[in-house]
Amino acid sequence: MNKKYDIFTLSMYGLFIALVCVMTMMVQIPVPVTNGYIHLGDSCILLVAIFFGKRAGFLAGGIGSMLADILSGYAHWAIPTLIIKSLMGLAAGYISQYSSSKSKFISLNTVIACLTSIAIMISGYFIASTIMKGTMASAIQSAFPNMIQGFMGIFVFFVIGKAFDKIKLSQYIKKFQH
Repeated sequence: MNKKYDIFTLSMYGLFIALVCVMTMMVQIPVPVTNGYIHLGDSCILLVAIFFGKRAGFLAGGIGSMLADILSGYAHWAIPTLIIKSLMGLAAGYISQYSSSKSKFISLNTVIACLTSIAIMISGYFIASTIMKGTMASAIQSAFPNMIQGFMGIFVFFVIGKAFDKIKLSQYIKKFQH
């Protein structure tokens, strides 16, 4: 089997997908204007992408968030969510280039990665909402709740991420890969 896709790696991706799904479903604050909800899943996408890389962020963000939408009764958002959250995870992992052995957790790259991924989320849902509802007015109304969700996700990410960085979580897991 290809070294990149060994059993351990596939298992970790499965756990990350489940973690994003659960964090997205655990606390949901409905937003009638968007016909969606505010949640903590974005913080989990950022954690996975920045600590474990762009591929893990891409898969966990897209699939985990899409599953949460389907399981929570928001299936109409499943396809846009798959695309938007995958791009969020990919961007965060790509931009941050975080390595707990070589760089500080709170760095310019990490901040830019978080802000870029949230900008992708806000603009992605703005476009999706415009297409789905056929009007830009409702898309404009959805921007503020999406900003709240995004910045809440960044805050939770930095709180949990600092703890993960202190215990060198990504290095600990990488030891088991070899």
